[in-house]
Amino acid sequence: MILDLLPQASRYTGLGPRIALGLDWLARFDPSTADGRYDLAGDDVFALVQSYATVPATEKKFESHRMYLDIQYIAAGTETIFYAPTSTLVPATEYDATKDFLLYAEPSAATPLRLSPGSFALFYPADGHKPGCLSGAPGPIKKVVIKARV
Repeated sequence: MILDLLPQASRYTGLGPRIALGLDWLARFDPSTADGRYDLAGDDVFALVQSYATVPATEKKFESHRMYLDIQYIAAGTETIFYAPTSTLVPATEYDATKDFLLYAEPSAATPLRLSPGSFALFYPADGHKPGCLSGAPGPIKKVVIKARV
Protein backbone atom coordinates (compact mmCIF):
# COMPACT_ATOMS: atom_id res chain seq x y z
CA MET A 1 0.00 0.00 0.00
CA ILE A 2 1.23 3.47 -0.88
CA LEU A 3 -0.25 6.79 0.24
CA ASP A 4 1.07 10.03 -1.25
CA LEU A 5 0.21 13.25 -3.06
CA LEU A 6 -0.09 13.42 -6.84
CA PRO A 7 2.85 15.89 -7.22
CA GLN A 8 5.03 13.06 -5.85
CA ALA A 9 3.70 10.48 -8.33
CA SER A 10 6.92 10.39 -10.36
CA ARG A 11 8.46 8.44 -7.45
CA TYR A 12 6.25 5.48 -8.36
CA THR A 13 6.40 5.33 -12.17
CA GLY A 14 9.24 2.80 -11.89
CA LEU A 15 6.78 0.30 -10.37
CA GLY A 16 5.67 -0.60 -13.88
CA PRO A 17 4.38 0.84 -17.13
CA ARG A 18 0.71 0.31 -16.23
CA ILE A 19 1.10 2.19 -12.96
CA ALA A 20 3.03 4.93 -14.79
CA LEU A 21 0.25 5.23 -17.39
CA GLY A 22 -2.40 5.55 -14.68
CA LEU A 23 -0.45 8.15 -12.71
CA ASP A 24 0.24 10.14 -15.88
CA TRP A 25 -3.49 10.16 -16.68
CA LEU A 26 -4.27 11.36 -13.16
CA ALA A 27 -1.72 14.19 -13.51
CA ARG A 28 -3.76 15.47 -16.47
CA PHE A 29 -7.18 14.72 -14.96
CA ASP A 30 -9.81 17.44 -15.24
CA PRO A 31 -12.23 17.33 -12.26
CA SER A 32 -15.09 18.29 -14.61
CA THR A 33 -14.70 14.91 -16.37
CA ALA A 34 -18.01 13.04 -16.40
CA ASP A 35 -18.43 9.91 -14.31
CA GLY A 36 -17.77 6.69 -16.18
CA ARG A 37 -15.10 4.35 -17.49
CA TYR A 38 -12.16 5.64 -19.53
CA ASP A 39 -9.92 3.09 -21.23
CA LEU A 40 -6.23 3.99 -21.06
CA ALA A 41 -4.94 0.65 -22.38
CA GLY A 42 -8.10 -1.41 -22.88
CA ASP A 43 -8.74 -3.86 -20.06
CA ASP A 44 -5.12 -3.62 -18.90
CA VAL A 45 -5.47 -0.06 -17.55
CA PHE A 46 -8.67 1.93 -17.20
CA ALA A 47 -10.05 4.74 -15.06
CA LEU A 48 -13.37 4.76 -13.22
CA VAL A 49 -14.49 8.32 -12.51
CA GLN A 50 -17.00 8.39 -9.65
CA SER A 51 -19.08 10.89 -7.69
CA TYR A 52 -20.79 9.86 -4.47
CA ALA A 53 -21.31 10.75 -0.83
CA THR A 54 -19.19 9.19 1.88
CA VAL A 55 -20.95 7.06 4.50
CA PRO A 56 -20.15 5.71 7.97
CA ALA A 57 -17.55 2.93 7.92
CA THR A 58 -20.12 0.51 9.35
CA GLU A 59 -21.95 0.68 6.00
CA LYS A 60 -18.92 -0.46 3.97
CA LYS A 61 -16.98 -3.72 3.61
CA PHE A 62 -13.30 -4.50 3.16
CA GLU A 63 -12.44 -5.64 -0.35
CA SER A 64 -9.50 -6.83 -2.40
CA HIS A 65 -8.81 -7.74 -6.00
CA ARG A 66 -6.67 -10.42 -7.62
CA MET A 67 -6.32 -9.32 -11.25
CA TYR A 68 -5.98 -5.56 -10.73
CA LEU A 69 -4.38 -3.11 -8.38
CA ASP A 70 -6.19 0.13 -7.51
CA ILE A 71 -4.87 3.65 -7.60
CA GLN A 72 -7.56 5.61 -5.75
CA TYR A 73 -7.29 9.38 -6.29
CA ILE A 74 -9.39 12.09 -4.67
CA ALA A 75 -10.16 15.06 -6.93
CA ALA A 76 -12.66 16.75 -4.58
CA GLY A 77 -13.88 16.10 -1.05
CA THR A 78 -12.36 14.07 1.77
CA GLU A 79 -12.63 10.33 2.29
CA THR A 80 -11.33 7.80 4.76
CA ILE A 81 -10.15 4.48 3.36
CA PHE A 82 -9.37 1.77 5.88
CA TYR A 83 -6.44 -0.55 5.15
CA ALA A 84 -5.54 -4.03 6.39
CA PRO A 85 -3.35 -6.73 4.83
CA THR A 86 -5.47 -9.50 3.32
CA SER A 87 -3.43 -11.99 5.36
CA THR A 88 -5.20 -10.62 8.46
CA LEU A 89 -8.70 -10.64 6.94
CA VAL A 90 -11.38 -13.35 6.92
CA PRO A 91 -13.31 -13.70 3.63
CA ALA A 92 -17.03 -13.00 3.91
CA THR A 93 -17.82 -13.94 0.30
CA GLU A 94 -16.43 -16.16 -2.42
CA TYR A 95 -14.11 -14.48 -4.90
CA ASP A 96 -16.04 -13.16 -7.92
CA ALA A 97 -13.68 -13.59 -10.89
CA THR A 98 -16.01 -11.71 -13.23
CA LYS A 99 -15.88 -8.57 -11.06
CA ASP A 100 -12.41 -9.29 -9.56
CA PHE A 101 -13.84 -8.75 -6.10
CA LEU A 102 -13.65 -10.40 -2.68
CA LEU A 103 -15.33 -9.03 0.45
CA TYR A 104 -14.13 -9.57 4.00
CA ALA A 105 -15.50 -9.53 7.54
CA GLU A 106 -14.59 -6.53 9.66
CA PRO A 107 -11.12 -7.04 11.16
CA SER A 108 -10.20 -6.36 14.76
CA ALA A 109 -7.67 -3.73 13.61
CA ALA A 110 -7.29 -1.54 10.52
CA THR A 111 -5.41 1.60 9.61
CA PRO A 112 -7.48 4.66 8.61
CA LEU A 113 -6.09 6.64 5.68
CA ARG A 114 -7.48 10.15 5.22
CA LEU A 115 -7.45 11.21 1.58
CA SER A 116 -8.14 14.78 0.52
CA PRO A 117 -7.92 16.51 -2.87
CA GLY A 118 -4.68 15.67 -4.63
CA SER A 119 -3.91 12.55 -2.61
CA PHE A 120 -3.88 8.98 -3.85
CA ALA A 121 -3.51 5.50 -2.43
CA LEU A 122 -2.22 2.50 -4.34
CA PHE A 123 -3.58 -0.88 -3.24
CA TYR A 124 -2.01 -4.12 -4.47
CA PRO A 125 -3.94 -7.42 -4.39
CA ALA A 126 -2.57 -8.18 -0.91
CA ASP A 127 -3.93 -4.85 0.41
CA GLY A 128 -7.44 -5.06 1.81
CA HIS A 129 -9.21 -1.72 1.70
CA LYS A 130 -12.56 -0.23 2.67
CA PRO A 131 -13.16 2.96 0.63
CA GLY A 132 -16.00 5.46 0.67
CA CYS A 133 -15.99 6.09 4.41
CA LEU A 134 -16.72 9.49 5.85
CA SER A 135 -14.03 11.62 7.38
CA GLY A 136 -15.82 13.50 10.14
CA ALA A 137 -19.15 14.06 8.42
CA PRO A 138 -20.71 12.67 5.23
CA GLY A 139 -19.73 14.65 2.18
CA PRO A 140 -19.56 14.58 -1.60
CA ILE A 141 -16.56 13.00 -3.31
CA LYS A 142 -15.17 13.19 -6.83
CA LYS A 143 -12.82 10.26 -7.20
CA VAL A 144 -10.90 8.32 -9.82
CA VAL A 145 -10.01 4.68 -9.41
CA ILE A 146 -7.34 3.53 -11.85
CA LYS A 147 -7.48 -0.23 -12.37
CA ALA A 148 -4.16 -1.68 -13.59
CA ARG A 149 -3.79 -5.35 -14.39
CA VAL A 150 -1.05 -6.99 -12.30
